[in-house]
Amino acid sequence: MIPTELRLQILVISLKRSLDRRKKVIEEMAKISLPWKFIDAVDGSTLISSPVEYKANKVKLLQGYALTPNEIGCYLSHKKAWDFCVQEGMPTLVMEDDFVLSPDFEKTIVTLLNTMPDWNFVRLQGLYEVPYQTLRTEAGVSLVKNRGDAVGATAYLLKQDVAKQLIESSVDIYEPVDHFLEHYQKHGLEFLAIRPYPVDITRVKSTIDDRVERSPVKGFRKRLRSVARVLDRLISSRPWFPRS
Repeated sequence: MIPTELRLQILVISLKRSLDRRKKVIEEMAKISLPWKFIDAVDGSTLISSPVEYKANKVKLLQGYALTPNEIGCYLSHKKAWDFCVQEGMPTLVMEDDFVLSPDFEKTIVTLLNTMPDWNFVRLQGLYEVPYQTLRTEAGVSLVKNRGDAVGATAYLLKQDVAKQLIESSVDIYEPVDHFLEHYQKHGLEFLAIRPYPVDITRVKSTIDDRVERSPVKGFRKRLRSVARVLDRLISSRPWFPRS
């Protein structure tokens, strides 16, 4: 059973129209006793115009490619979750609606919250296997520091101050949200992780992401991008790609 003093909110990002996915989420969350709720994802495919955070011409120049409408919607959905975290002022577990929970998921979360207070953001899922350094182990739960970019935003736990900092660093949207989370030079935050991850993905195509396999930026476009980034660092007080 979950201790009554446990302070936690769980938010599952999902499109309101994705009834099949929501049904699967309900079935998956029935495995645990933690309270949770859906938050309606921003449907990028229905955006009439780009949000103020997205400056299309600058993105193409400094990134080398445009974000898809649903990549923008996905990012806005996570910003919405961060706002909820700030409003409630408590640790918040953010999940996308394509997850699978491990049998030890609930025990992992309770252990993390009750006996491992020294964290600000903890990754609970990753797309890529990367080496890591174990920092602490309690009741079989290992808190680690990843030595590489695991990528993925299916499940992570964060605190109020971190949510505020992520929002402040997201005045401009110019990369997919999971890439932004790994972009520590931009937001200045050092994230930890639980290994092995207590959350996996279903590997069913997301309904809020239409990311395609992009070709590498090469030739003249790459040189132009490099020059544009250097100029942005010189001119902007908040460059998009600051040097580490």
